[in-house]
Amino acid sequence: MERRSPVQIRKMDMIKSQLRKNCSCSMRKMKKTVMDFFPVLRWLPKYKCKEYIWGDVMSGLVIGIILVPQAIAYSLLAGLKPIYSLYTSFFANIIYFLMGTSRHVSVGIFSLLSLMVGQVVDRELLLAGFDLNDDPREAVNAGHQLNVTVFNFTLGSVSTECGKDCYAIGVATALTFLAGVYQVLMGFFRLGFVSMYLSEPVLDGFATGASLTILTAQVKYLVGIKIPRAQGYGILITTWVNIFRNIAQANVCDVVTSAVCIAMLVTAKEMGDRYKHRLKVPLPTELVVIVAATVVSHYGRLNEVYGSSVSGAIPTGFIPPQVPDFSLMQRVAVDALPLAIVGFAFTVSLSEMFAKKYAYAVRANQEMFAIGFCNIIPAFFHCFATSAALAKSLVKSSTGCQTQVSSVVSAVVVLLVLLFFAPLFFNLQKCVLACTIIVSLRGALRKFKDIPQRYRLDKIDALVWCATMLASALVSTEMGLLVGVVFSMLCIVGRTQHPHAALLGQIGNTVFYEDNEEYKNLLPVPKVKIFRFEAPLYYANKDFFLKCLHKRTGLDPAVEIAKRKKAERKGQQRLERGSGQEEMTPCLLPKHSDFQAIVIDCSAISFVDTAGVSTLKDTHKDHQELQITVLLACCNPTVIDSLERGGYLGNENKDMHELLFHSIHSAIEFSLGAQKRVPRFYYLQPGKKLHHLVPLASCLTVIPLTTTNLS
Repeated sequence: MERRSPVQIRKMDMIKSQLRKNCSCSMRKMKKTVMDFFPVLRWLPKYKCKEYIWGDVMSGLVIGIILVPQAIAYSLLAGLKPIYSLYTSFFANIIYFLMGTSRHVSVGIFSLLSLMVGQVVDRELLLAGFDLNDDPREAVNAGHQLNVTVFNFTLGSVSTECGKDCYAIGVATALTFLAGVYQVLMGFFRLGFVSMYLSEPVLDGFATGASLTILTAQVKYLVGIKIPRAQGYGILITTWVNIFRNIAQANVCDVVTSAVCIAMLVTAKEMGDRYKHRLKVPLPTELVVIVAATVVSHYGRLNEVYGSSVSGAIPTGFIPPQVPDFSLMQRVAVDALPLAIVGFAFTVSLSEMFAKKYAYAVRANQEMFAIGFCNIIPAFFHCFATSAALAKSLVKSSTGCQTQVSSVVSAVVVLLVLLFFAPLFFNLQKCVLACTIIVSLRGALRKFKDIPQRYRLDKIDALVWCATMLASALVSTEMGLLVGVVFSMLCIVGRTQHPHAALLGQIGNTVFYEDNEEYKNLLPVPKVKIFRFEAPLYYANKDFFLKCLHKRTGLDPAVEIAKRKKAERKGQQRLERGSGQEEMTPCLLPKHSDFQAIVIDCSAISFVDTAGVSTLKDTHKDHQELQITVLLACCNPTVIDSLERGGYLGNENKDMHELLFHSIHSAIEFSLGAQKRVPRFYYLQPGKKLHHLVPLASCLTVIPLTTTNLS
């Protein structure tokens, strides 16, 4: 077999070709670019109204009904007013309808992103001197004096005096704008591969750990106690300590309400999961509970009589758009990066999951553009970070969704709430919203039950999941994501540093060879050791490669050579002491190994670096001194190129046909044929000393040496 000669292309010619391809302008190319950037222009003219409209309208109505209570509830996680969550849900659905390539993904408020936004908002509020426990509505109801901090900062080119709520949304919009910019840049520079480092165990562990943090943050609303919001690392532990210290101050009304709401929500969810095959439309449980709780709270005057915390006034209409504050962007630039990565990772993975399920194609790069602009544009309209959410996407697909027209229907539902129905939620208790959030975490918290099965499938994946979950819960969400990625990479490095290595035996009457430790009744190959190394050979595992090779073959060339030199020195000393004597002097030579060749199966070696080539060269040289041939089999072209560049194959690669083989069997046949041609005795050239004795036998040999027969 002959290798094809690589086609040499000048870099300048390649650059010119790419520039000519990408920088040329024509009407056809402009039209294609616009239609690629707005995929709705491709599929909307082909929309099959009679076939699709019913499913899209039904799924859009269901998602819109779910979005309203979730948006109001997740405002607690983000530390913002509920109106901003409704804005976010409205704009995100419209923009993804125009730019998204997935037909079934639901984009909007996501609990993990809301938590990450809320942590940054709380930190910046503290640094600006605001009191996180300030609640102007409660202060007014209780007749106390307001404790409101006013902060001066610049919005665009206008200097403004801004209170706590205004400053909080300013931080959130600056953070969201930067996250969107990062996502668009990732799409522009084709950096979607970054999401590949967020493996399933990392994402699942991150979601579960963040869910524990979310649950902990909502407990104070469940029992109606006032505790300071924890900041920094270890939020979960600090919050639970504060909860137990202040549990005596629990509000009985909130505790009872929370117990009733959780019982109703969990029961309804379990019934819905059990009988979902009979239900064409999932039950709007959250909306029913929220409406009922609002009515009870309003007519029972729970806020005035029992001091239960309520949502307060939610204004109608839209606030005039504002440019995100660039001075705040400098403070949150680092925080926006994990937000951007988590957002596009969940969006791209969900898009590809539904595309595979329903047999259509999505463009991951366009998905990054879509989710990026779902953050950039809404940031001007007082919105915060969004991404695709698994729970809503599953509901959307199960209710007959066909296209993203359903997103427009959902946006219309949210718009009606924004324009007309928002004030009706004034008396909605915060504990009811907390119950909604906690029950929505059931899917993530159920992952704990999968740990035994995950451990049985892959111990390393289970370890990555646990490390990511614990870091996300006990340290911080951002640090948990970083720990998960770094730890998973270290596990991959560890696997390549200590891979499986084995000696192979022949499958009877075949040309195939397998692991002696894994299969029974394999036949040994006489005088040949077959060694397999199941990892790339590079600087980090070259010592492990040598250790395994010496252990499996039972021969360390350095030790064997040292033994022989020592035996030769002893023999030389005996000769010198016994010179001139005719009697026989026994001289023991060290036993030679019971094999004459080593075949290294390189089929599992994907690449070899400089250190790996040097290791193979040294291995070949050391064994050659012991008259043992080292042959390589099943090398891929990349490994062969590395061996050629490293000089393993000799000058001008003239020894390639004697060192490299396309199969293990051909290498063994070559080795056995060479062994048959070798004489099996010892000989000493005339005039040479004892250390020039060439050993060609494989047994402990006693050679009588006298001054007569040495000549």
